[in-house]
Amino acid sequence: MYLKRSDRPIFVKDHAGRTIARTDLPPPDTRRWVARRKAIVVAAVDGGMITEEEACDLYALSGEELAQWRDALTRHGLNALRVTSLQRYR
Repeated sequence: MYLKRSDRPIFVKDHAGRTIARTDLPPPDTRRWVARRKAIVVAAVDGGMITEEEACDLYALSGEELAQWRDALTRHGLNALRVTSLQRYR
């Protein structure tokens, strides 16, 4: 049996510089999206570990929602991904 070699990275860095692996991604049935989980998904997409389409399919997200997470994280940091802080950082 042969394993298919992927050109995607095995590890990527998150917003804080920590190394994350595919095993660090939230489970596909995640219902409660805390800021750290959102940041891990954004880092995985930005680092090329998974594509935007895969992330949207895996987590039942819209492309717009993922883009909002990405924008909030780059502009304001992890606190902007908190649900209680959405109004403050828009």
